[in-house]
Amino acid sequence: MRKLLYIFFLLYLHSSYSQKFFSVEYKSQADIKIFVVEYKSQADLCVYKVDYKSQAKGNEGLWYFEEYKSQADKRIYFADYKSDSDLTIFFVDYKSQAGWQDKSKKHLLY
Repeated sequence: MRKLLYIFFLLYLHSSYSQKFFSVEYKSQADIKIFVVEYKSQADLCVYKVDYKSQAKGNEGLWYFEEYKSQADKRIYFADYKSDSDLTIFFVDYKSQAGWQDKSKKHLLY
């Protein structure tokens, strides 16, 4: 019974994971390095910036940017060059356009 509760708890945490980010000034402070590409076809992930924390659910490219580092799930650094990044993103205009283009990199945001 205890194992079943533990598994349920882990699944709940996984499904309720949110995407709250804080942009850091130095790459050494970052959990992940991001490069913003010019075209959607070049991106690993298409990102839509949401207005409220509650809208940033799951790992599907709905991002909320926190004002304070301590409130963020991930600290990100915006790299100047694609070769310096772990993940490439493209900012989209509509929520429905957000999502993974390359799912092999999805683990980077868990």
